[in-house]
Amino acid sequence: MQIMQAVNLASKAAAEKKAADIRTIDIRSSSSFTDYFILATGLNKIHTRAVADFVEETLAGQTLFPFSKEGYQEGEWILLDYLDFVVHIFTSEARDYYQLERLWHHEK
Repeated sequence: MQIMQAVNLASKAAAEKKAADIRTIDIRSSSSFTDYFILATGLNKIHTRAVADFVEETLAGQTLFPFSKEGYQEGEWILLDYLDFVVHIFTSEARDYYQLERLWHHEK
């Protein structure tokens, strides 16, 4: 599976679980550690975990598994690192606080 197919599949999985404000940011020109960020917002900590679980399950169906997973227990900001892309699932408060869109403003 090509990177953009996987990125699109992850975004669609997040949307299917009703994540809000889903954005893909192309950071290839600014980063050496990954190519894309996918940002999504959940309603609360339970919802962010449900979105993360579904993204992970959906990609696992295509034999794609995260290299690492961070923040799941806390649920405020869950990070699924697939090396070529990173899925960030936030509560709205955490997303407002960290403002990754502003830091990585090269949006696709």
